[in-house]
Amino acid sequence: MSKFYITTPIYYASGQPHIGHAYTTVAADVLARYHRLIGDNVFFLTGMDEHGLKIQQKAEEQKKTPQEFVDEIAESFKLAWEKLNIKYDNFIRTVDEKHVEGVKEVITKLFEAGYIEKGKYEALYCVGCEQYKTRSELVEGKCPDHLTEPELKFEEAYLFKMSKFKNQILDIIKNDKVRIKPDSRKNEIISFLEREGLNDIAFSRLKKNVYWGIDLPFDGDHTTYVWADAFLNYLTGLGWPQDKEKYEQFWPPNVQLMAKDIFRVHATIWLSMLLAMKEELPQEMFVHGYFTSGGQKMSKSIGNVINPLELVDKYGADFVRYILLKEMVFGSDGDLTLGRIAEKYEADFAKGLGNFSSRVLKMIEKYSDSIIPQDEKQDRPILDSKRDFSENNEAFWALYEQNLSGYAYNLVLSHSVFNLAISENDKYIEQTKPWEIAKSGNEKKLFAVLYYLAESLRQITIAIYPFMPETANKIREQLGIKKIDENNFDFYNEIKWGGLKPGTKIGKIEALFPRIEN
Repeated sequence: MSKFYITTPIYYASGQPHIGHAYTTVAADVLARYHRLIGDNVFFLTGMDEHGLKIQQKAEEQKKTPQEFVDEIAESFKLAWEKLNIKYDNFIRTVDEKHVEGVKEVITKLFEAGYIEKGKYEALYCVGCEQYKTRSELVEGKCPDHLTEPELKFEEAYLFKMSKFKNQILDIIKNDKVRIKPDSRKNEIISFLEREGLNDIAFSRLKKNVYWGIDLPFDGDHTTYVWADAFLNYLTGLGWPQDKEKYEQFWPPNVQLMAKDIFRVHATIWLSMLLAMKEELPQEMFVHGYFTSGGQKMSKSIGNVINPLELVDKYGADFVRYILLKEMVFGSDGDLTLGRIAEKYEADFAKGLGNFSSRVLKMIEKYSDSIIPQDEKQDRPILDSKRDFSENNEAFWALYEQNLSGYAYNLVLSHSVFNLAISENDKYIEQTKPWEIAKSGNEKKLFAVLYYLAESLRQITIAIYPFMPETANKIREQLGIKKIDENNFDFYNEIKWGGLKPGTKIGKIEALFPRIEN
């Protein structure tokens, strides 16, 4: 059994969950579910980043304590992940006592090792990003993400000697000691490091200015800089350093997923911290893009913000999981509108998967007395061997695994599942016309066709399970077979053609996806 440790960023607790948060977390959940299916020992970490000036200011605006404020936000994220059927192994919060202890231990060790020392820091600081900016990153003097001018900070601070690690990090990234995907992001960070280098960075803020943070253990007048605190969640989320059992079992991360706005700090600050701590580095970082809507950045003022939880209430969790990963190449930007969402629900779910499942099951009910018939393979018409699911079963699953392992979620869903498995089988029904075979009285030929379609449907449930677990198991119930238990599933045996036992009685046939008026 291999181990698989996957992380999302911990999301900044300054506001409610949005579609970007949902996108990263659903993508991680799909990979975690797939790796559980194939028998890997999986740990999936997500959570909340809850310290810093921005949260302090937001809480003060709402006349709440920062703790009250982040408690409410954390609950809203937990509810969102519950509604989206996210199955994480730990939801870490940076206000957790064990995390705070871990941060203090690391900061103390780095200080004692000479990697942190007191000094003065002058830099451009974007409160919205909670990041320091170089002038080359600004657009017309403003942060491109928040469209605000960064503040020039000049204050006493404890500095982390990040500049020491520039050459090491360049070597690590250039030689894929930490794989950066897609390649465009790898090239981007190499260019940044060669052009800008690395400067020492403030690892503290004066407590009189930023009181909402972890106190520096060696200077009570300072709190820990929010990124130095947040990055350590990837370690403390495994119980490190107090309880090292999970840490020793799962470290380092197999893959760390993140959006492009926080990639640079991961590739510089986070890797530098790990090098200073002499910890193993993550095996891979995968950086995805942003959603726009109608070609414009989502904005409350424009009125084009898409709320993932409102979509769940309208269409169900499985469709939202599907549409987020189907409509964008993972690693690039993509566009999503409410009109497109409605179209895809009707085409892919109501008329696609839902219709195919219903047709197959109703024909078994009508022509085989609700019993899965014998597979009379020798009597089944094969119209095109290249499109025959049983003949190309091994190739289908090889491509499926290749695309999923390469984060090509859109190809898994569009090409493998909806084109090859569903559309081609719909065509097969139209070409073989089981209702006409039934009239002819050729029972063996009819049963051969029905078994082929039913076994195709069983195979489809396995393929869609990581993306649409509820739908997969609803179909399996209607097929009369056991639900998928991802922690107890013989994947490589189950995907072999012919696993559906003749004589199985199908269950009650119900519509999977009700029509929705838009």
